[in-house]
Amino acid sequence: MNTVFALLSFQALLGAFDNLWHHEWEAKLPQRVSARRELRLHAAREALYALLFIGLAWFEWHGLFAALLAGVLGAELCITLADFLEEDRTRRLPPFERWLHTVLTVSYGLFIGLFAPIAWAWGQQPSTLVIHSHGWVSALFTLYGLGVGAWSLRNALAVRRLGAASGPELPKPDPSAPAVLVAGATGFVGQALVAQLRREGRRVIALSRDGRQARALFDRGVWVVERLEDIPAETRIEAVVKLAGARVLGLPWTAARRRELLWSRARVAADLLMLMRRLQQAPRVLVAASAVGFYGARNDCTPQQEDTAPATGEFQAELCAAVEHEARRAEALGVRVVRLRFGVVLGRGDGAYPPQALAARLGLAAVLGSGGQPAPWIHLDDAVGLIRFALAESRLEGAVNACAPQAVDQAGFTRALAASFGRRVRLRLPGAPLRRLAGEMSTLLLDGQCAPPFKALAAGYRFRHASLDSALADLAR
Repeated sequence: MNTVFALLSFQALLGAFDNLWHHEWEAKLPQRVSARRELRLHAAREALYALLFIGLAWFEWHGLFAALLAGVLGAELCITLADFLEEDRTRRLPPFERWLHTVLTVSYGLFIGLFAPIAWAWGQQPSTLVIHSHGWVSALFTLYGLGVGAWSLRNALAVRRLGAASGPELPKPDPSAPAVLVAGATGFVGQALVAQLRREGRRVIALSRDGRQARALFDRGVWVVERLEDIPAETRIEAVVKLAGARVLGLPWTAARRRELLWSRARVAADLLMLMRRLQQAPRVLVAASAVGFYGARNDCTPQQEDTAPATGEFQAELCAAVEHEARRAEALGVRVVRLRFGVVLGRGDGAYPPQALAARLGLAAVLGSGGQPAPWIHLDDAVGLIRFALAESRLEGAVNACAPQAVDQAGFTRALAASFGRRVRLRLPGAPLRRLAGEMSTLLLDGQCAPPFKALAAGYRFRHASLDSALADLAR
C-alpha cells in the first residue's frame, strides 16, 4: 500500500495546485455564473476523493464493500471525463493546465493499476469494513480528506449562490439597435458593466480572447467576437468601452513583463482605432480605462487635478500615459474620448478586495510600510456607474479621476476594512523588505495618489458609495 499512498498523495497535492492556480486564480470559477456546472462536477469529485482518502486511511474494504469502492473509483472517472468536456465547452484551457490534467490522468491510471490487485484480494473476503491504521500516513490522509471535503462543500455552496445570482434570462435586443462594444468584457469590471447594460436592454458586443468562455459567461443577447475584423463595417456601434489589459499587480515588473503590460493595452487600442476608421459611422464616445498611477508615486495628500502632467521616470505613470495617448488618437475621428483614471476597484468577485477581506476576517490585516500613503479606491458599483455616466454625459470628456470622494491613507483603509468584520489591526509590514522583494511593483502597495473626482462631481455624477464605511459595509454583507 505504500506505493498506492504515495501516488494518491501526489494526486492530492497536484490536484490542490490545479484548483488554486487554475480554477481559483486564473479562471475564478466560483465568481462565474457560467461555471456552475463545472463547479458542480468539481464538488462531486472532491466529495468522492474525501471518501477515498479517509476510507483507505483507516479501513480495508472487504467483500461487497470492495465493489462499493470500485464504484466510487468508476464514478470519479466518469465525473472527470464529463469535466473535461465541460471545460472544452466553456473556456480555453492554457497549455500548462492541459499538461497538468494529462499528468493527473496518467497518475490516476497508475493508481488504479496498482490498487486493482489489492481491491480484488479484498473482494474475495467476507463483506466487512476492517479497521486498519497506517500510522502517520492515516493521519496525513485524514487531513487530505478533511481538506478536500471542505473544498467540496465550498464549491457546492458556490453553485447554490451562483444559481441564486443568475436571475431570469433577459430578452434578446434588437440586432439593428446601436451597440456598446466592450473590450475586456470578461474582466472584473467588464462583467459587471455588461450585466448592467443588458439589464437596461442595451445591445452589447463583447470582445474577448476566449470566445468560448465569454459565450458561456454571457446570455444570448451579447454578441461575442474574438477579432474586431469580424464586425462588419455597417454595424452601428454608438459607444466603445476599453477595459482590456493584463493585470498590473502580480508578477514582478521584469523587462518582459513590462512589454506584456504595455502590449496588451496598446494592441487593443490600435485594433479599436482601426475598427472605428473602418465603420461606416464612427462611435460617438470612447471610454478608456486608465489609472491614478498616471500621477506617479505621490505620497502626500496634495489633490491631483485631472490636468496634472504625468510623472516621469516611473513605469506605472509611463504605462498610464501611453494608454491614454493611444485612446486620444480617436479624437481625430470626431469621437468624444473619456479617460477614466481608476483607483483600486473594490468588489466581491475579484480584484484586491477578496484577499484583503479574507486576511481581515482572519485577523491578519496589516499596515504596509508607514501606512501614510494615500489609498485611492472606488466601489465596483461606482466604477460601472462612472462608465455609464461617461457614455451618456456629452459634457464629460478628457481625463477623469475615477475614485471615491473620501480620501484615506493605507492605515486608515486597513483599519476600516478590519472594523467591517469586527476585527482590529495588529500587524505591520515594513516597507524595505517589500521593496526588495517586489522591486518597482511595490509602489502599488507602498505609494499612492490622492485623486478626488473633481470633474465627475462637477458634471453631476452622484456616488452610490461616497464613503469608505458605506462601501465596506455593503461588501461585507
